[in-house]
Formats: sequence, C-alpha cells, structure tokens
Amino acid sequence: MKNNNLLKPKFLAFTLFFLLSFTSFSAQAIDQNPPNIIIFLVDDMGLMDTSVPFLTDASGNLKSYPLNDFYRTPEMEKLASQGIRFTNFYAHSVCSPTRTSIITGQNSARHRVTTWIKSEEDNRTEYGPTDWNWKGITKEWVTLPKILQQAGYKTIHVGKAHFGPFQSEGENPLHLGFDVNIAGSSIGQPGSYLGTEAFGHTGGNKKRAVPGLEKYHSKDIFLTEALTLEANLAISKAKEEGKPFFLNMAHYAVHAPFYSDLRFAKNYVDSDKSEKAQAYATLIEGIDKSLGDIVQHVKDLGLGENTLILFLGDNGSDAPLPIENDYSSSAPLKGKKGNHWEGGMRVPFIASWVTPNKDAASQEKLPIAQNAVQQQIGTVLDIFSTLCHVAETNVPENYVTDGFDLKEQLSGQKNNQRNEVFLNHFPHSHRSNYFSSMVDGNWKIVYHYQVEEEPLYELFNLAEDPFETHNLSKENPEQLQQMVTTLSSELKSKNALYPEKGQHTLEVIAPQ
Repeated sequence: MKNNNLLKPKFLAFTLFFLLSFTSFSAQAIDQNPPNIIIFLVDDMGLMDTSVPFLTDASGNLKSYPLNDFYRTPEMEKLASQGIRFTNFYAHSVCSPTRTSIITGQNSARHRVTTWIKSEEDNRTEYGPTDWNWKGITKEWVTLPKILQQAGYKTIHVGKAHFGPFQSEGENPLHLGFDVNIAGSSIGQPGSYLGTEAFGHTGGNKKRAVPGLEKYHSKDIFLTEALTLEANLAISKAKEEGKPFFLNMAHYAVHAPFYSDLRFAKNYVDSDKSEKAQAYATLIEGIDKSLGDIVQHVKDLGLGENTLILFLGDNGSDAPLPIENDYSSSAPLKGKKGNHWEGGMRVPFIASWVTPNKDAASQEKLPIAQNAVQQQIGTVLDIFSTLCHVAETNVPENYVTDGFDLKEQLSGQKNNQRNEVFLNHFPHSHRSNYFSSMVDGNWKIVYHYQVEEEPLYELFNLAEDPFETHNLSKENPEQLQQMVTTLSSELKSKNALYPEKGQHTLEVIAPQ
C-alpha cells in the first residue's frame, strides 16, 4: 500500500510552482495587452478656457493670466500634474477640418474639408473653391478608428461627430470605423443641453436635436453628464468583452447655445462676467467633471495603468466675451475661433497615462513625463501617427500623413527630426476671410487672398511678439519673401484648392 502522505509535499510544491507560473503568465499577458486609448475632445475649447496655465514667459516658465483665474478645472489640473502639457499645440481654426485631420492624420489642405460642414447644403461661401470637400469623409477613406478596429480594438464614438452632411456616408460614424456610435451625427451643435428638452427634440433648436439618448429624455440631466454616463457604460462593456478600447469622447460642449449647467452656476455668480460668459464657464466645469468621472471609472475597472488619454480642444475659444482690438476669449493671444491669429488655432493639449506607473509595460514603451511642459510645436495632425505607434498597428502602404509621432516629445524631449511648420488653409468666408496662415519655427505668415483687391500679408515673429501686436511684413521684406515661398510650396505639396473669382483661381502671389 502506497503512503499518500509522502506524495503531498512534492504535489504541493508542484501545485504552488504551477500556480505561481500561471499567475505570472497571466499578469504578463494582461500587462502586454494593447493600451486603451481615450481622445477627450472638447468642442470650441481654447487655450485660455481653463485654470491650467499653458502660456509661458520669455524664460519658459508657466504664466497665469486673468482668464485662468476665472475658470475652474481641477480635473484638468490633476491630469496636467501627472502628464505633459503642450504650450504650442495647433488645430485648424474651425471644427470639421480639425476633426477630419485627427482621424486621418492629414492637413485640411490635403483632405479638403477646409471649413465647417453645414448639414443641409454646401457652404463654400462666395469665393470658396467649388470642389472643396463639403461631403466630408466617406467609407473608402483610411481612418484611425478603422486601423484600430482591424487591430482588435473596440472603437467607440461618443458625442459630436460632424464628419459629413445629412444623407452622406460621413454622417454616421459607424461607416468610418467605429463599432459604437452614441449621439454622433452630422450636426455640429446641440439643439439643447437639457434632458427636459430631449436635447432638442422637444425644445430648443429641433433642427439640431441630438440623436439617441432617448432614455434620458424628459429627465433632469445635462447633455454632458448623459454622454459621460454612456461613455463609461461603453468602456465597461469593452472590458467585459476582453477587448482594448478606443474612445473618441467628443463632447458637444462647450459649443453654443450657451446653456447654463446649473450644477456649477453658483461658482460664477459673483464674477464680473455676463450671464452668457458665466454659462460658458459652467459648460467648461461640466466638461472637467466629465474628465474626472471617466478617469475614475477607468481606474475603478483596473485599467488605469494601460490607458492613455489625450485631452484637447478642436479650435480656438468661442467664449462669449467682449472683443477689444481683436483680443477676446483667448487673451492675451489675439483672436478667437475662426480667426487667423493664434487665438483661433492654439488649443489646450495634455497627454497622460490614467494611472502613471513607469514600470507598466505600455508605459515603458511610451514614457510620458509627469508635471512637464513641452514647448516644441505639436499639432492635431500628430495624433494619428502617435496612436498608430501606441497601438503597434500598420498604416496602409503609400498612405500619406502630414503629422509626426509625438513619442519623444511626450517623454519631455525635443524631436529634432520634425519640422516646426503648421499650415492652416481657409479659402472661405467666416470670421477671418479667405486666408492661409503658416507657422514655421518662430515666424508666422498670414496671406489674405485677393478676392476684392491686392493680396494682404501679415508677418509676425512669435518668439519676440507672441501676441501678434506688430506686423513686420513691410519692415522685413526678405523674411516675408522667404515665408511666402514656403507657404506656396506647402500648399502645392498638398494639392490645395484656392479661392475662385469668376474663372480665375486665386493662388498665392509673392510681394513685389
């Protein structure tokens, strides 16, 4: 008869070894999962619409301005403290071009969505190019969500889409590579922010009613909160399915109409700002709460160390503040949404891991500096390349992108391989009409097309004059000629379309 007791120590040792090996293997497998990705995109949020300072002084030190003291964004402050903020991050000056650039990696001059898309009709304006892409993105386009979807990601769109007009393929994000679409359609603004108005179906602007979200209709809930709840449910479902997720969290806020989010109204009643400006501030604070709620939910699910979040706005601020000598809601930057000055194109950008841990596998591959400031230029064109790198996916052969991988810059280093150029091409009429602007290092040129008279030029040295107070086009003709040459080359390399007058195409003319 065998003595089973003699077998127990060996059996227990083997069992313990097996369990430890399995646990180690499981932990390693979990740690090697592709990182989850969140783009947290805020509509019309400019560089100064936050308590987080993004501007620096001449010595490179962060500097707060009065608008930073007006807004309350503690969750943005937390994100900035654990990640890196960019002081010179550029977007196109209106929404559809930027949104298209984010998911294609291409400049608007190349993809030709060069102004905001009107849902009902072509809004090229009087001298706008006939063939500009007002139909937006189609099913055939290469897009970031398609690439991530093919790599096994659960791709989720929540909120404003604005990728195409009514009855177009781009109207529905499901056509563009998203597995889930919550409240996204052609519309560029919400009919209402109130659940009691069914977000525009029963009150407000019914032509811009937010689709879906029926379960919140007639309830006392703000649109920002409803979208946040839905985003968190979608994240939970992706985890249950065992898939990495890509969340395009694209809030309708803080776009007009400027409804007051009453949860935060009391924080601004004693300010010297108008009721509309106070309402705008509540929209900002609601966005900040949404950021905190989503971050906390990801942490609660145990996904924080493997989730990357990019926070940004899609164009300059549109806060309803007085305009004085072209300075307004982006002050001290000049201009605002739709303008050719810096205030129309500089946006907040923060990158962070939800739960920083330098020893986590994903974070070893993509280290992000903490409480850091990056002063080298970054742009919305870089997001595509960066996230394809993060997900270790392959971009289709021969597909042309205009951005750079931000890996080095996110670690706090300078990328010496990138250029310092950002082109914003706007051959339409809006707040600033028919212009192309280009930043190239410390210099910036604005070319105003000759739709009614001779072309006009603006030239600024942003290193010495960051707030664009002094037009140097007449004082420095050599630099102007050089910048015009570079601008013309950039436009031609992207096959840009130009304003049209009669049978004439109005290309860039060098100064005499």
